[in-house]
Amino acid sequence: MAAEGNAGQLIGVVTLLGAAVVAVPLFKRLGLGSVLGYLAGGLAIGPYGLGLVDDPATILHVAELGVVMFLFVIGLEMKPSHLWSLRGQIFGLGSMQVVLSAFLLAMVGMAFGFSWEVAFVSGAGFVLTSTAIVMQTLSERGDILAPRGQRIVSILLFEDLLIVPLLAIVAFLAPAEAAPVATSPLWQRIGIALLSLGALVAAGLWLLNPMFRILAKAKAREVMTAAALLVVLGAALLMEVGGLSMAMGAFVAGVLLSESSFRHQLEADVEPFRGLLLGLFFLGVGMALNLEVVGRNWQIVCMGVVALMLTKSVCIYFVARLAKSNHADALDRAILMAQGGEFAFVLFAEALKLKVISPEISANMTAIIVLSMAITPLLVVMHKRFAHAEAIQMDGVEEPHDLQGNVLIIGFGRVGQIASQGPLAKGATISIIDNDPDVIRNAALYGFKVYFGDGARADVLHAAGAEHVGVILVCVNDKAAATRIVENARHECPQAKLVVRAFDREHALELVQADADYVVRETFESALQMGRQAVLALGATDEEAKELESQVRSRDTERFALETAGGTFAGRALLLGNIDRIDPPRHDTKPEASSQPAESGI
Repeated sequence: MAAEGNAGQLIGVVTLLGAAVVAVPLFKRLGLGSVLGYLAGGLAIGPYGLGLVDDPATILHVAELGVVMFLFVIGLEMKPSHLWSLRGQIFGLGSMQVVLSAFLLAMVGMAFGFSWEVAFVSGAGFVLTSTAIVMQTLSERGDILAPRGQRIVSILLFEDLLIVPLLAIVAFLAPAEAAPVATSPLWQRIGIALLSLGALVAAGLWLLNPMFRILAKAKAREVMTAAALLVVLGAALLMEVGGLSMAMGAFVAGVLLSESSFRHQLEADVEPFRGLLLGLFFLGVGMALNLEVVGRNWQIVCMGVVALMLTKSVCIYFVARLAKSNHADALDRAILMAQGGEFAFVLFAEALKLKVISPEISANMTAIIVLSMAITPLLVVMHKRFAHAEAIQMDGVEEPHDLQGNVLIIGFGRVGQIASQGPLAKGATISIIDNDPDVIRNAALYGFKVYFGDGARADVLHAAGAEHVGVILVCVNDKAAATRIVENARHECPQAKLVVRAFDREHALELVQADADYVVRETFESALQMGRQAVLALGATDEEAKELESQVRSRDTERFALETAGGTFAGRALLLGNIDRIDPPRHDTKPEASSQPAESGI
């Protein structure tokens, strides 16, 4: 019997993993994102799909730890000083959005014929945005640390803080016959919550770092992993005992460890569990979609989804514009945060227990929340695909006009910034153009005047003074753009020496044929230095290492010259290796670099 029970559990685990492995890559291939893949996979295997898994509630309860771990990782990225700088957004922007949304959503509930108590609970539940869906989407887009991402994170943090007061309001709205099952007085719950939060902060400030130092000295990797999980789950448990959100506890623990020297180790240890459990959470949400309820009350459920999502998105957009966000950011936030969230399930369960709402309303609202969560990733994909491109913000950005200098730098990213140091040290006067307004504004913080312009255009080259410069450094991180710039610059500015950044060997050949004077493959020199250090580590002297590096460079230059059309560009190809001669190939018993296939990525 025990073997049969273990086999049954194993079948469930295999089914969950199989659904994720099949659905997620398929949906990502279709451009619909991983979240929608998880939701569809959960719906397919759940009790209202194929019926392979019949207990989505338990899976959701366990998988909430994925959200907890996600918030811990986000907390590690936010130092306390940075979080303090967001206090205005957390309490100002967050409270404005929540209060206005709750009022309007309650009005929608009353328009559907519910009492004001039921309408308030339903609207308050829908106000609480899905942290899991929003954070996962921001993470996939790389927007979490961007300004618009930080505003969304601030609002989510404020919503997490609402758990206790909302549950207290639900208890206050409970009818008299439900009073015996009500929880402890509000003042006592607030006191316990503050005590739990204080204990967590104290542990983070004075206990965690010494504990990790002791464990690090033990040099037991598995113990460090166990300690990382202990911190996350312990913080979540402490907040749960205090009546706060588990995710909030994990976030606070992450913030307290954000300046720890063990931060990166903790993130690496937690990451695999976070990804797996978060995926399991989305599977559980998909399985929880009760198709019987949707089918029986499809009109009210569908109307509720549309009405609540539309009302909330309009409210979010209005608040965002009121807070000086541009149209694109406001619309993006409205679409991304228009759904209800996982904490609504907790609120509805408490309201059902206290008889504030009926079982039928609870089932309908749960279906509405789950449907809104399932629809959101699809809306995000559609918005990304069909929305107009964002207008470039040109505040503080100037276009070039009759610039004067003897060196022109096109592209001022990592390569352009480093390449500029040599001419500046030589005393050259430099002009800089770039087509990324953010790069221009960031460079201004360090005293560089960068002008906006597309270096591939002849008129921009003339405005930048290219016909008067002696050297043009082309440092853009775009193969096609670099080639166009060289072609135009060679035609418009024949007097200038063109020093160009190449992506790889194939691109370097293309640039040489476009008549660039000096081409530097962006990874070649660093790769040579790594090889030289490896030779030194093997016991070679400096002279031997230098000679071996010279041989590799010579053979690479020779191969490059042979690859150009009929050797026509062999002379110019010498410049690519930064040497002044080509040694004849040697035929020793040991294989030489020239006998190896030409690399394609350097």
